[in-house]
Amino acid sequence: MKTLPALWQKDKLRVIGLMSGTSADGLDAALVDIAGSGPGLRAETLGFVSLPYDETVRAEILRLASGSEGGSRDLCLFSFLLGELSLRACLAVCEQAGVSPGSVDLVGSHGQTLYHAPQGEEYAGRNVRGTLQLGEASVVCEGLSCPVVSDFRVRDLAAGGQGAPLVPYAEYLLYRREDRTIGLQNIGGIGNLTVLPKGGALSDVFAFDTGPGNMVMDQLASRLTGGRLRCDEGGAMAARGRCDEGLLAFMMDDPFLRLPPPKTTGRERYGASYVDALMDRAAAAGLSGEDTLATATRFTAESIRVAVEETGRTRPDCLVIGGGGARNPALMGAIRAALSIPVLTNEDLGLDSDAKEAVAFAILASECLRGMCNNVPSVTGAAHPVVMGKISV
Repeated sequence: MKTLPALWQKDKLRVIGLMSGTSADGLDAALVDIAGSGPGLRAETLGFVSLPYDETVRAEILRLASGSEGGSRDLCLFSFLLGELSLRACLAVCEQAGVSPGSVDLVGSHGQTLYHAPQGEEYAGRNVRGTLQLGEASVVCEGLSCPVVSDFRVRDLAAGGQGAPLVPYAEYLLYRREDRTIGLQNIGGIGNLTVLPKGGALSDVFAFDTGPGNMVMDQLASRLTGGRLRCDEGGAMAARGRCDEGLLAFMMDDPFLRLPPPKTTGRERYGASYVDALMDRAAAAGLSGEDTLATATRFTAESIRVAVEETGRTRPDCLVIGGGGARNPALMGAIRAALSIPVLTNEDLGLDSDAKEAVAFAILASECLRGMCNNVPSVTGAAHPVVMGKISV
């Protein structure tokens, strides 16, 4: 087992970052060599894999994430199951990169978010804030014989923050520019925007969730195909439909879109009940499934436009899209049509859109190990900087 004192002496760490997002489509693992810390940090991605969940595991994630399902037995067994799947992803990325698992110094695991209540909810006669990510880190620790950093969000929440978004810390280290303001839009299950003002400090960064990314589109595609598809592959179904302005107006009348940051959201807002209401309204209007999906695709684009043009403090000079949404031509076309600034993808910069969040959690883990504060209070609303992550050894 690699010890913490030994790792503290190393100038460069080999770290695996693990991410399982709100789309619940699979586990991403990035293998990253990280040198230094803070503004001088340098990261080189050596490998990346994405392992899809089978339908049974995905259905269980969605059931437990509904907020009304699952008891202590379910949560216990699910956490260890995800720990085993996380270890499998670590071994897979090592094989893909052609490196020995024994060379890995550290793992940063986001886990799977099953509930997120940063505003607080009535519970036991009190208003209680909380967030829950599961995936037993000790299973990975045992399998790789190295420390694992997990459960990142709770420390920021305890300091008064939203516990999200967390990726902006890594984005600041990797993407900041002296000559232009960069906007970074991730489109996973939920969309989130980070703006890095030109020449700015970490405290100048702002970021927030923009609304649903792929989540609503994915649910519609699954329902419209009887579960045959998990998503609208390549935006093909949306491309065959037309956006209905009436349904779009209903979707845009969403108070979340114009809430001031900091703000986060998730499946509790845009999950099954949201899609139920959306489909009922679409059916009443006589819309086809493809028209409904085309409208939902346009809605994601318009929610990003509102975030870029109306909600943020500074308008970026360009927008770089990452996450699975970057691979949806119908969505990318709608975003480009909605915005007046250049819209790029991570691939345009020589980076991997899919690997971005997993790389971020490798960086967050490395910073935690080195005792560096790794939240961004201007983003999350925390009262002060904190070191996020719990270390299993």
